[in-house]
Amino acid sequence: MLDFSSDYARGCHPEILAALGRTNDQSFPGYGSDELCEQATELIRAACACPDAMVIFLEGGTQTNQIASKMLLKPWQGVISPETGHVATHEAGAIEHAGHKVIAVGAHEGKMSVQAVRACLEAHASDENREHMVEPGMVYLTHPTEYGTLYTLDELQAFADLCHQFSIALYMDGARLGYGLVTPGTDVTLPDIARLCDCFSIGGTKLGALFGEALVFPRMTPDHALSQVKQSGALLAKGWLLGLQFTTLFYGSAEGRFHESLYLQGARHAIRCAGKLRTGLAAKGYAFAVDSPTNQLFVTVPNGELERLSAFVRYGFWERVDAEHTTIRFATSWYTAEEDVDALLEAL
Repeated sequence: MLDFSSDYARGCHPEILAALGRTNDQSFPGYGSDELCEQATELIRAACACPDAMVIFLEGGTQTNQIASKMLLKPWQGVISPETGHVATHEAGAIEHAGHKVIAVGAHEGKMSVQAVRACLEAHASDENREHMVEPGMVYLTHPTEYGTLYTLDELQAFADLCHQFSIALYMDGARLGYGLVTPGTDVTLPDIARLCDCFSIGGTKLGALFGEALVFPRMTPDHALSQVKQSGALLAKGWLLGLQFTTLFYGSAEGRFHESLYLQGARHAIRCAGKLRTGLAAKGYAFAVDSPTNQLFVTVPNGELERLSAFVRYGFWERVDAEHTTIRFATSWYTAEEDVDALLEAL
């Protein structure tokens, strides 16, 4: 059975597995106070060109987004998100459960416009009943978006300027960040993100780690950060397991070789496989629901074809288009074999 269902369906990069084996008989201090987490922090700081950044290692993406909102928002504030954003759709209300409303704004192919966010902020500021309403305190972006699309550097700069004007935080969910950083044509780098965002995450789960996300605060240190993580049930006792994985993925960054890191090597491989699959699907006449340049491809197929596809490939359900058509997702990853791309195209 071919598997293009997601980019986190395999265990971890073999070099991480080897590193786990090498360190299995060693002892480390708990809760992220170990030398591996310290080394991983320095590697991430170097890759971001942000030597004073605070880095918090967490296990999963939803947990990371919830904790970021907790640290960045005041109790009476909410987060502006695209209506298709992960925090608004597929996190079971985790942000709301933490006490902060998600203020959904219209989006196109996963992207929210600066104009739409400005209109939301100005509407609240001019409303005479605003004291009775949730105040926007943060803008949430994903890069790549849930639809695999990317923001440009000009767009990110405009969001940063807008957030600065209204004195609110700009947060980027980077669960798939590596894939966005290496997509041909992008003009956004990791140092750009560190410069423009108040906080962002670097996803490991979807880019070769067994699990793990790095939450980065480039310029600020949240009050009692580890206490807040602990209060959320997210402070991993064996924190060195996270540090080891990010040290392995980002190895070489301190010497200015982030471009050679396993993190970006795996991402480039996924983008190459996605490009090959995209070309092959187009040649066979498949219609794309979204013009995604990254590792997620969204294809609209007749419902009658779903059963045939399910016999030889795992894919991701995306959405019902109408009574006769469904959009499905093929995702490539760091572990995708090019032979599997060939096999899928041949079977189609």
